[in-house]
Amino acid sequence: MARSVIVTGGFGILGAAVAAAFAQTGNKVARIDFAPAAREPLAGALDIGGVDLANAGATGEALAKIVAAHGGIDVLVNVAGGFTWETLEGGSIAAWAKMQAMNLTTAATITQLALPELRKSAAGRIVNIGAGAALKAGAGMGAYAASKSGVHRLTEALAEELTGTSVTVNAVLPSIIDTPANRADMPDADFSTWVQPSAIAEVIGFLASDAGRSITGALIPVTRGG
Repeated sequence: MARSVIVTGGFGILGAAVAAAFAQTGNKVARIDFAPAAREPLAGALDIGGVDLANAGATGEALAKIVAAHGGIDVLVNVAGGFTWETLEGGSIAAWAKMQAMNLTTAATITQLALPELRKSAAGRIVNIGAGAALKAGAGMGAYAASKSGVHRLTEALAEELTGTSVTVNAVLPSIIDTPANRADMPDADFSTWVQPSAIAEVIGFLASDAGRSITGALIPVTRGG
């Protein structure tokens, strides 16, 4: 039976890879993004652009469209987020609020609103995108790492809250992801050591599968190339 899958940040490099992987296995996929439109279409997907996921009203409207079209929600993958590099001394406090909103508030907002439908599912799955860099923050990574650490704590706390239900909650913690933007920012790096979006999608697919039903509250590093 086809599941109803939501991928936030679904128009970006990682989100698009995750959404495509679910679509290829016969699921009903919805992509939600802050961007107005996807750069590349995904056959059969329900695309909803221009959504500020930190806004409960806009997020609720998007979820209502998905439930009406796909009959519910079985899997929620929270990819939406952002990144900044700046030191505390040379940066702005506004960056901390921005990272909190983009990385943590977005995930918390849509997850809270989607929970009633996820709990109806026979096998509800929530997978968040954390960050390996949030386990020990380097210079200039404070604001980003703090927000992603919040995603880690959200994952753990919600998994405990949902003990005894059909819903599992996990997070994957990638190292550097091989994207055009990262290559442009770090042109001298060894790209072969970076994680491919497709590899992250495979781990997410496993956590969302029946085989992953016994895993919840886990923070899973995804660090190999491939």
